[in-house]
This record gives sequence, C-alpha cells and structure tokens, in this order.
Amino acid sequence: MVEAIVLWNEPNNLSHWNFKLDPDWARFAEMVKIASAAIRNANPELTIVLGGVSSCDCDFLRLMVKHGVLEHVDAIGVHGFPLDWNHWQIDEWPDRIAEAHEVTGLPIWVTEVGVSSFGAEEVQEFGVQRTLALLKDRVERVHWYSLFDLPPSWPAETRHKEAEGSSYYRHYYLGLIRSDGKPKKSVEHFPTDGSVGFCQWFHFEDPRLDGAVQWMGEHGVQYLRTGLSWADSYRPDATQWFDRQMKALEPFRVALTLCFTPAHLGLEEHHTSPPKDNQQFANFAAWAVARYAPSSQQQLLAENEVQDKEFAL
Repeated sequence: MVEAIVLWNEPNNLSHWNFKLDPDWARFAEMVKIASAAIRNANPELTIVLGGVSSCDCDFLRLMVKHGVLEHVDAIGVHGFPLDWNHWQIDEWPDRIAEAHEVTGLPIWVTEVGVSSFGAEEVQEFGVQRTLALLKDRVERVHWYSLFDLPPSWPAETRHKEAEGSSYYRHYYLGLIRSDGKPKKSVEHFPTDGSVGFCQWFHFEDPRLDGAVQWMGEHGVQYLRTGLSWADSYRPDATQWFDRQMKALEPFRVALTLCFTPAHLGLEEHHTSPPKDNQQFANFAAWAVARYAPSSQQQLLAENEVQDKEFAL
C-alpha cells in the first residue's frame, strides 16, 4: 500500500539535482508545487513529503519556506549520515530534528539514515544502536538505508564516481546484508517490532526484489521507502517492471519517491537536470498515483466496474 509520495530525492545534493542550472532552486520549488497539485487531484488522501533533504540542511528548508513550497506538502523528509559524510556528529540528531520542525512546522520523516561498514562492521553496529536511540519518539518515520549492500559491479548514484575516493566507496557498504547475502553484525540490533522501516532502492528489473520482500516480511518490517524513476519510465517494458515492483511491495506501507529526469526532457541531457517543462513531471506523478495509489473513491469505482462486467457476463 502506498502511504505517501515523496517528491524528489536530495534536491540539495548535486548528485540528484543540478542546482548549477537552478541556483536558487526556484525551478525545483515550482516543480514541487505543480506536482503536488496533480497528486492532490489524483488522490487527495495521500501524504506528500518534500524529498529527503541531504544532511538535514535547515538552511535549504528555510529557502523552501521562502519559495512557498511548504504550503503544498504535508511532511518533510530529511537524510543524515553523520558517521560517513555529514559535517556534524551523530549526537546532534535531536537538535537537527528540532530545528527542522521549528523551521517548517511540519512533521519530520527521516527518509534516509544509515551507517557504512566500510571500515569495520563494528562501526555500523554502533551506528544502528545509537542512531535509533537518538531518533526514537522524535519523528514519524525512520527509514534505515539500506537492507542490502550495493553489488560491487553496480555504479553508485554520485556525480564524480571513483574520483570521490573513500566517500564513493562507502556507498557500497550501507546495507545490513552483504552483497553475497550474508548478514552483518548490525542485523541483530534492527527492531523486529515494525517501528523502523527501510529505504531500499530497486534498480530497473532488480533481481534483489523478491529477496528483499521475503526478508522484510520475515523480520517484521512494516514500512518501506523506495522509488519509481521518471527516467526509467521511457525504457522498453517500463510499466511491466513498475507493476511487478509495486505488486511485490503491497504488504508494506510504501513511501514512493518520484525522481530522475529523462535525459531528453532536461535542460541538459542528464537525469539530475531540472526538467524543461515541470508539467511533464507532474503528469508522471499523476500517472503513478492513479496507477499505484488510487483514491478510495477511484478504487470503489473500479470495483463496481468489475462487478458490472461480471454481472453482464
């Protein structure tokens, strides 16, 4: 079940939004507003979350307030990786959350938080325990990033790749399960009461999908953040893959992230580019909601239509 739509991923991170083409994020703000209206029209019952803000950057949130974005969303997604990338310490989490809430006045969802086992599994083991203790009862959602390590043959989603040095390679060790399927020490400290969910991205036709669904089901996971790539929607058989992914994830409460610009629709030919026409992203958002998160009224109409057809037969 889709419980929320998350609009974009880390828009204040150059690896996900080319703010050199949109230096004051005015294009991004307008895109969120237009997409939000399209989502409300398709299903007014859905929660709309402002895409996870990298490093829980409250200055970026203040900019979104200035642009009038917060009137169009219901919650704020924030990300944090203080043991790997951010220039603040792990014990600052409560203050960061409090500031984000003060700036926005909206519920705060931690849509990505994680710790790499790049140097040692014991670092991640400590990070899981300490992070979850610091966030407990402070936010509505905690999505741990991630369940699986990134396979070593796959690229990580960054702009400068291996030139980033160890910062790049840390991406490959953020899972609680190694790429060979073996659990890490941190698994023992992940709650099985459904209080913590995952953020797990699935690549196009990702072979890990069924294994993820099975593992989460066996370990009491109730909610998940994942995404549908707007760019992938132009691949052959994209809808078939989207259908398969979303069908498999029906047992969970899904925060569905929509992001990544099709190269031919961007100001530059790159998935991080602002779109030439924000309405095209809004159209994709409306399509995704109508197909995977229809309103209760739409569901009732669809059920009645099926019953009418059966009766006619």
